[in-house]
Parts: sequence; C-alpha cells; structure tokens
Amino acid sequence: MDRVVIVGAGPVGLWLAAELRLRDVPVTVLEARRHPDPHSRALTVHPRTLEVLDCRGTVEPFLADGVRIPNGHFAALQERMDFAPLDTPFPFTLALPQARTEELLAAHATALGVEVLREHRVTDLRQEPDHVDVTVEGPRGSERIRAAYAVGCDGTRSTVRQAAGIDFPGTSATLWAWLGDVILDAPPATPQFSGPHGNLMVFPLPDGVSRIVGNDPESLRPEHRGELTLDELRARVVRIAGTDFAMRDPRWLSRFGNAARQAAHYRKGRVLLAGDSAHTHFPAGGPGLNVGIQDATALGWRLAAVFHGSAPDALLDVYHAERHPVGAELLLHTQAQAGLMTTYSAEGHALRTLLGQLITTVPDFSLTLAERLSGLSVAYPPADESAHPLTGRRAPDLQLSSGRRLFELLRGGRHVLLDLTGEGSAVIAGSQGNADFHSARLTTPRPAWSAVRSALIRPDGHVAWASDVESTRHAPVHMHAG
Repeated sequence: MDRVVIVGAGPVGLWLAAELRLRDVPVTVLEARRHPDPHSRALTVHPRTLEVLDCRGTVEPFLADGVRIPNGHFAALQERMDFAPLDTPFPFTLALPQARTEELLAAHATALGVEVLREHRVTDLRQEPDHVDVTVEGPRGSERIRAAYAVGCDGTRSTVRQAAGIDFPGTSATLWAWLGDVILDAPPATPQFSGPHGNLMVFPLPDGVSRIVGNDPESLRPEHRGELTLDELRARVVRIAGTDFAMRDPRWLSRFGNAARQAAHYRKGRVLLAGDSAHTHFPAGGPGLNVGIQDATALGWRLAAVFHGSAPDALLDVYHAERHPVGAELLLHTQAQAGLMTTYSAEGHALRTLLGQLITTVPDFSLTLAERLSGLSVAYPPADESAHPLTGRRAPDLQLSSGRRLFELLRGGRHVLLDLTGEGSAVIAGSQGNADFHSARLTTPRPAWSAVRSALIRPDGHVAWASDVESTRHAPVHMHAG
C-alpha cells in the first residue's frame, strides 16, 4: 500500500509517473511490452502540451528534436488555421514521432526515480476498502502487487478499466482510414491532396521515411478493414494523387476507424483512468496523446496530495468532474472532423469549401478552432459562482518584474502564490508551507490580469483562486481547491 501502480508505460503513464515522483510518491509502472513500440501512432505535440512540459523544465529536448509547424488543419481542409495569434510561448505544433516523445518522457521519468517493470502483464485487479491488489504475469510467473491506488494508462482495451467495472459507452467504428510508413523516392512538393477520389496527407518522418495517411470512398466500407498491403496502399494513393511517389520498403501499414467511446467514470474507488483508457476517437488533428498528457497533469498533483494525506479523498472526484467534459469535447471535435473528412457528396464538398473560406476570412473563427485544437481553451468551471472570473482558467506564461516567468515558477510541481503588487502584501495566512510564494509585478500588460493583486496557481497551471483586492492577507484559500 506504500505506492501507486500505473499500468502502461506509454507517454501518458510515463508522464503521470514523473508527476507523482516529483511529489515523492513511490510509483511502479507495469508494462506488458518487452520494448517500446517502434511505430508512432501520434506525430504531433500541441501548444498546451509544450506549455505543460515547460512548466516542468523538460520542453527543450522536444523543441530540439521536433519540427515547428506554424499552422494546423481542421478535417484535412486545405485552408489551415494560423497559430501565430495564440497566446502562448509556443504558437505552433511540434512534429515529433510518438516513439521519440516516449523516449524523452522515459528519460524524464527515470531521472526522477520512476521504476518501470517491462514484460509485466496485468491480468486482474481487485479493490479493497484501503488498497488495490493488482495481479501480474511476469518473468517470475504470477504475482500480486498491493498498492494504495492503481491508474489505468493501458489504452483503449484497458484491462484496468474492464477489471474495475467501468463502462465505456459510445459508438463502434463505422468507417476506416489507412496509413503507411514508407520510403518515397519522389516525395510530393505539397503535403496534401483532396478531391472526389479521397484525401491524403504526407508527413516526413526520421530516417528518410514518410507517412501517408488518408481515406477514400471505397475504403470506408466495412469489408475494407482487413490487413493493409503495399499494393493496396499504392493503388489508393495513385487514385487520389495520380502517382505513388515511387513508394517502397514499407515500415508499417495499418488501418484505423472512427470508434468514439469515453469511460463513464474516470475514477472508481481507488482506480483511476487517464489517456486512451478513458477515451478513444478518430485521430483527426492528433489530439489523443496531448489530451492524455493533460489528463495526467491534472491527476498527478491531486493523487499525490491525497496519497500523502494533505488533501481529502474527494479531490480525486474533482479530477473526473474537470476532465470528463474535456474528453467529451475531444470526441465531439474528432467526430465532426471524421464526418467532414469522409463525405464525398456535393453537399459535403460545399460544406468543406464553406468552412475553408471561413478559416481564411474570419480570423476569430480560425482562432477559436486553433485554441480548441491546441488545448489552450480548456477552462474548468469554478465550484463557487462568486469566484473571480479567472478561476479555473489556464494561466498564461506571465512575465514578472523579478525576471522570472510563471511557467518557470511551476517547475517544482507545487502551487504558486503570486503577489502581483510586488510588495509582499498578498501573503495568505497558513499557506506558505503549501505553496511557493513569489512577489513581483507584471511586466507585460494583460487586460484580464490588470486588476489582479494576487493569484494562486495550481500545479497544472490553472488558476485556483484570484483576487483584485489590494491585500489578501486573511483571504480563505484552500491550497488544494479545484
């Protein structure tokens, strides 16, 4: 019972493990695979995820290895959203294969003392009032591991979710798309092709490999969901683009569908879910890995506080209350994009044309889509209707007169209490041991923050509490609110 068990050593499980170790929680990560998956299902790191990495001082290796893309697509429309207006230090998506992302996250977790047990397949899980027993098949045979909490980060077929009896309602796949990681001896000058015969996009990967991903009217039918061959991929690409780009030497060929499901509960007793074990969807725009890492960021500090006894158990229920709506919106946006990407009627073409025109001619429309895709629009409703308007919102990377940035101040993984008068007057009684205090003025004007005198920022970068009052010395603030 002296640990938390995380099932799954993918990006979400590794990041959650690191978040817990940052707060001195003993963690064991169980992974069925002997080696990390060499195939990269995800290729994109979104702006909000880059902010989260910056808040822990781990973003630089990602920026060094990734390619910055200053715009993004919605439903594979030719007209792309401009990320330049986004209020973030990272107004771009980062093209980075998941295999490399996982490697960087593993290095971060290992440096913090995370233990990863590979070739350990979880077969069962039983909850007791004060602990969880996890049954594992590993190199030593079958064994049982006892933990205070267990977290399922083990994908859409999550053993943890099923063993805990958590429903996974939604819709099964009704259409399929395809992808191939291949060598292209004659790569295209433009990365995107769209027309009556289908849509495809081409992405460069390391080692001279390119990913071709697309869909077409014929492949949408249920009978076209078996194993994808290079000959079939070549034929589909030629039909859409008029050439196969001299493709050869396939590294990975796969199909994927538009199944959309979400766990009914992200928490059941001492079992919690994050990432793909909590939600599955069509991978339009590549949001899955990003939302999963943001799930883990929202869960980590809460689970650590409850584990150490410094916060009530009910704080874990707030994790579900905040993140479940985010998952629901994820499904909404990806289903909408799947519908747009796989319609070949005249009406569907007209709808795509109209939306493309709106993206290029209505900046606010493009910005709204970009904020939602990037994760920057997420805001949690405050429990108190009288709360400050900033409560629950993501805090931007405030530039302070001390020469520090807010994201730098969050690197300890603790709450940060800001006194924005710069006079040290916003000290809240009893809070000094629970939050890092910093007194400085804003150096960059921000209308929403112009009257704020003090604010409590959660470890996940959202505002727990704020005040426009000059002195908040006696304000009633709970360090684990939200």
